[in-house]
Amino acid sequence: MTKNSTYFVSDMHFGTDVFGSSVEREKRFVRWIESVRGNMKALYLLGDVFDFWFEYRHAVPQGFTRFLGKIAELSDEGVEVHYFTGNHDIWIYRYLPHELGVILHREPLTTNIDGKIFYLAHGDGLGDNNLSFRFIRGLFHNRACRYFFSLIHPSFGIWLALKWANHSRRKEFEHPAPYLGEEREPLVMYAKDYIRRYPEIDYLIFGHRHIMLDLMLNRRSRMMIIGDWLKYFSYAVFDGEKLALEEVIR
Repeated sequence: MTKNSTYFVSDMHFGTDVFGSSVEREKRFVRWIESVRGNMKALYLLGDVFDFWFEYRHAVPQGFTRFLGKIAELSDEGVEVHYFTGNHDIWIYRYLPHELGVILHREPLTTNIDGKIFYLAHGDGLGDNNLSFRFIRGLFHNRACRYFFSLIHPSFGIWLALKWANHSRRKEFEHPAPYLGEEREPLVMYAKDYIRRYPEIDYLIFGHRHIMLDLMLNRRSRMMIIGDWLKYFSYAVFDGEKLALEEVIR
């Protein structure tokens, strides 16, 4: 059987229980993978797969065994798995590429899939001029900050980071950020500016914002924000001809 579909998914935030059991979401994700893997030739994980991830020299966060095992299976059978770091799982280094065979991306990627040009990114920091977010993002990407965090014992460091991440999730749960409209939504404004400079782009796909959006930017270019696995359990799929934004049926 020829595998001809490419899948895109983002923002599972495995590790947080604010939106319900993380383990149950992980099981649901694995069931979805099983339901589509027969037709899957590539999988793009567009960031914030984990609510927190930090690789110490000899330790990584515990858990996620169902997800990690399933990704290893896909990679072993020849499915191309791409992993984009988000703003919650920035600190991925050698472990996942080495153990799972994923292709790691730290920056947006422009790539040709079945003759169409895709621009892919998690989405954090693109078009968003919020000063507090940019400050925190800069800290998290700072090498010195990463080094000093690595000196903290994993038992305390991972606990502290998960407390911070769960606080962020609770705020989002209580006060979700609505879609701001074409003229104010940062990723939409960024996408419109990007295709003015690179009009050959057919599709722009993002995560990060925890909304589902499918928008034609002009006669050729179309953008998607593909939701999450906290509220929507959504994904995008390209079968070589059509791109669709879908939700997993419970």
